[in-house]
Amino acid sequence: MNSKHAGAGLGALALAATAFFWSLAGIFIKLVDWNPFAIAAGRSLIAAVFMWIIIRKPKFTFSWPQIGAALASTATMLLFVYANKNTTSANAILLQYGSPIYTGILGAIIIKERPRAEHILGFLAVAVGMVLFFMGGIGGGSTKGDIAAIASGITFAFYYVFMRMQKDGSPVESSLLAHLLTAAIALVVALFLPAPVFSAQAVGAVLGLGVLQIGVASLLFAWGIKRVPAMEGILIAGLEPVFNPLWVFLLLGEKPGVNALIGGGIILAAVFGSSIISARRDARSAAAEARVAAAEPASSPVA
Repeated sequence: MNSKHAGAGLGALALAATAFFWSLAGIFIKLVDWNPFAIAAGRSLIAAVFMWIIIRKPKFTFSWPQIGAALASTATMLLFVYANKNTTSANAILLQYGSPIYTGILGAIIIKERPRAEHILGFLAVAVGMVLFFMGGIGGGSTKGDIAAIASGITFAFYYVFMRMQKDGSPVESSLLAHLLTAAIALVVALFLPAPVFSAQAVGAVLGLGVLQIGVASLLFAWGIKRVPAMEGILIAGLEPVFNPLWVFLLLGEKPGVNALIGGGIILAAVFGSSIISARRDARSAAAEARVAAAEPASSPVA
């Protein structure tokens, strides 16, 4: 397998790790008794500082893909905060998870990455798993919250596609810009809401959100999305809700129900199954390329 196809496998692992860190949000947020926008502002500000320290010399080109990814990420984070405040958590997650469909459409139109058969089948399986995972959660929310959740799925898809457009560049700067913009907007909104009460627990949790849940995750995502097609990347992101109940069980002792276990198993099988099929397809492609290269006659030396 050549370095390109090996990189795709490492990219998938990086995106799986990204989903792992994203899943820490629920546990950390439970430890912070602040309004959602104060949490969003603190989290993104810390993430931006952390990322800037790691990157050292970010390359801001302000190209359309770089700005587009930053704006799409900012919109996703703010819409999701609003959705969680105005509808149920299950509604927010499920309605946002229309994003693979939008990613497949946008990826085919904008960057000409047509989803493979295993990605489409994988998405359908993930959709079934998500419904089982949150069985009984649909309903009880508000129309405006549900609309915000759907909109966050659309902006999330644009984020994936714009980040993938920078596969030959440095997409990490888009995430840095997104966190700076999110922190600024959320801070302005937070000024009109109850002031946060600072405590060691709250500050520690917000640091965890900024450094691990968003900072490290953003670096891993920017590295992984350069090596994995947008549709496959957003499928791997489906691992995030599977990790969430694990943290709740380990730290709070809440056991997931049977439907959640079955749904989580389906999601895991779909993500890993589609990734393995893609990896094997890439391996066959690499082998075919190697055979063609080996069959080509060597160029004759110039007399």
